[in-house]
Amino acid sequence: MEPIPSSRFRGTWKYVRAAVFISVFLAIFASVALGGFILFAKIEGAPPVAVPQTTTFYADDGSKIGESDHGQKRYWVRLNDISPHVIEATIAVEDRKFYEHHGFDLKRIAAAVIANVQAMAKVEGASTITQQYARNLFLTHEKTWSRKIQEALYTIRLEANYSKEKILEGYLNTIYYGHGAYGIEAAARYYFGKHASELTISEAAMLAGIPKGPYYYSPLINEERAKARQKIVLLSMAEAGYISREQAEQAYRDKLVYVRHHEKERPIAPYFQDVVKQQLRTKLGLDERTIELGGLRVYTTLDPRLQRIAEKQLEQVINPTSAIQAALVAMDPRTGEVKALIGGRDYDESPFNRAVQAERQPGSTFKPFLYYAAIEQGFTPSTELRSELTTFTFDGGRATYTPHNYNDYYANGPITLAQALAVSDNVFAVKTLQFIGADKLIETAKALGITSKLKAVPSLALGTSPVKVIDMVAAYSTIANYGKKAEPVFIKKVVDVNGNVLYEHRPSSQQVLDRDAAFVTAHLMTGMFDPKLNGYTTVTGQSILDEMTRPYAGKSGTTKTDSWMIGFAPQLVAGVWTGYDRGETMHRFDEKQYAKQIWIRFMEESLADEPKKSLKPTKGVIGVYIDPQNGKLAADACPVKRKTYYLIGTEPTDYCTDHLEKKPRKKEEGKSWWKKWLPWF
Repeated sequence: MEPIPSSRFRGTWKYVRAAVFISVFLAIFASVALGGFILFAKIEGAPPVAVPQTTTFYADDGSKIGESDHGQKRYWVRLNDISPHVIEATIAVEDRKFYEHHGFDLKRIAAAVIANVQAMAKVEGASTITQQYARNLFLTHEKTWSRKIQEALYTIRLEANYSKEKILEGYLNTIYYGHGAYGIEAAARYYFGKHASELTISEAAMLAGIPKGPYYYSPLINEERAKARQKIVLLSMAEAGYISREQAEQAYRDKLVYVRHHEKERPIAPYFQDVVKQQLRTKLGLDERTIELGGLRVYTTLDPRLQRIAEKQLEQVINPTSAIQAALVAMDPRTGEVKALIGGRDYDESPFNRAVQAERQPGSTFKPFLYYAAIEQGFTPSTELRSELTTFTFDGGRATYTPHNYNDYYANGPITLAQALAVSDNVFAVKTLQFIGADKLIETAKALGITSKLKAVPSLALGTSPVKVIDMVAAYSTIANYGKKAEPVFIKKVVDVNGNVLYEHRPSSQQVLDRDAAFVTAHLMTGMFDPKLNGYTTVTGQSILDEMTRPYAGKSGTTKTDSWMIGFAPQLVAGVWTGYDRGETMHRFDEKQYAKQIWIRFMEESLADEPKKSLKPTKGVIGVYIDPQNGKLAADACPVKRKTYYLIGTEPTDYCTDHLEKKPRKKEEGKSWWKKWLPWF
């Protein structure tokens, strides 16, 4: 063998030493770099792992009524609430050494590099679960060196500050499964209509295969490709020892049943939900992102049964070809809780909420406020004023106003306040306003919660100043609650994603009306349903009497452009408005009846299982039977008697004499005519 020259040997040794030196240097550098990364991770601390989550809205009975997600379904579930099959399938196919490495699988990276070099293309990836989680949380999917470096830094921070269980939980709750479903819970609901905790081996393997290509491997798009991917996942589970080969083969053969129909569901009470969101902004001060994607659980006052009844009645009563709009609000007068709300006939066509945003003329539904104020000023149900065509002067004599009754019918004589309200006499109302003053009526309306601007003009008595439906129903609720005002309540409780209670409603109320006068007013409002008060015209509730099975108090109202009906039983108050958005005149008779028809059918069906109750008289009132035509105490001879309530001390004291028989004079018999005229003879 030819000996190696010493010069050549010295050159070779030089290179060996250089290689060793470089290797040591690189090892030291790598160690220092790794130590620096770890130190950086500890100094920076745990990165925030909060992700957008679906906010869920619940009804009063705990049922879900809606979600706010902007097309991204996200639900965070704990690792313990995820099927073990999902965890095993995910680890087996995505990162089999997840519990062994510290964020990076070096052997897998090396193998992937070799495979990609041999194929001269990227055929294999090496991202761990932690790396994917970091990418999903903080980064885009662009293929740049800067993104790779950031991904590595976030990966180290996650591994240094969170347990493997927390990382896995976060990954499974954020990974994209296609069709807008982010996280395993959303995917389980979307594909199989069940919770993540309920997924079988076959279902878990199918879902675990989707993230590699959410569109490509979706079973709803191409089930054949999805099944091929599922097979790979099942074999990986078997290789990892999670299941046997036999279990894998059986799971592959299992027929999967998908929730294939994902048509847009009809939202439950969308107008109500809009009000809830608005209150989250105004009452709780939450920003839009927190409301929409903060993972909140919002518990509301909505009664789903009453909401369905309301929607059904609107649909059945209003002619489907009509362009007329409608709004409905139903409340519990004792608590102020809003139980049903409709802001229009079709939310998709018009999300404008006519129940809380629109201001419309209330017409005669404003009169109960007037007569409450009058009772406080000394009027009684028996107070009489003439009903006749009258022209009023105001503004210092510079202006005149001539109100007209419906169809220009007038009593042309005196009528009582009780009858005036029952038949909705307009002249009586304006005269009453002239007596008490517009300022007193405005004061009363504001105390009841009317927030709209009210004009101090004679026509105010007839409801010419526009108001909101929600305000009117709340005002009637106060009258039904003996003058105790409870603000409309939509939200009972709000809980954040961590289970912390952000808000909980505390019931409160304020006595804003005199309790006794409020009851007298409420009883006066039963008159629209009592034919005993028919006079020169019929009571305004005559058209719906046949549909009533229990006592109600209420008032209807009609203008050229608006039709209203608001009324209550002790358990429930509801108000209905119908009209055209652009204020067109309602000419058709059936259109003018829509509000009453919707109201009575809603109330009857809603209260069908409730006991039939009337408001109980308060201590400061007295009930007496009167003749409803003149307001005097009813005598035995009166053909019609009606029990009416008064503030104690204001009840009538005179008896009705209109129906007493006139006794004929006895004939003086046995006397000549001249003795009758000249008795002294």
